[in-house]
Amino acid sequence: MSTDAQSAAGQLAADHHRPFGGDTFGVQAERFARFFGTPTFILGQTAIVSVWIVLNVLAITNAIAWDKYPFILLNLAFSLQAAYAAPLILLAQTRQADRDKHRDDAFQRHREAEAKRVADYQANQAQVLVQDKALAEQHTRMLEQNTVLTQQVAKLTSELHSVICERGPTGSTGSGRAPTA
Repeated sequence: MSTDAQSAAGQLAADHHRPFGGDTFGVQAERFARFFGTPTFILGQTAIVSVWIVLNVLAITNAIAWDKYPFILLNLAFSLQAAYAAPLILLAQTRQADRDKHRDDAFQRHREAEAKRVADYQANQAQVLVQDKALAEQHTRMLEQNTVLTQQVAKLTSELHSVICERGPTGSTGSGRAPTA
């Protein structure tokens, strides 16, 4: 990875370290976008609209009714809310998509590193198995040589024993006289 790519990745990681990135406007936009989908917002908006309609329908005088039926001012408030909510929601989705891409790239790098580690481990294990097989073959050859040498030592010991027993402990051929010096 080049230093420019590392710098860009580091900057992206630093910006995405916090849940919604670093810039204040983006953070506030996401906060509003998240709030628009909460039960608190929906219930609060329903309560405000209900009170708005009830106060304007039940108004005794025209001075109290600030938005008579067909509730043009309420319609304008909804249009204004929609005009601001839509871009804020799109901005939040774009920022979330950037975070998802960053997370997916990190997962992909992790998967690739893990696959390389597994491949290296398997190659190492195969090499160890080859070395173990070579050592086992060498051990078998050494055991065979040891067996042959043991048999030769046994044969030589037996021959030596028979020669010593024929001559006796003094080295004579069995005449019973001690050698004179």
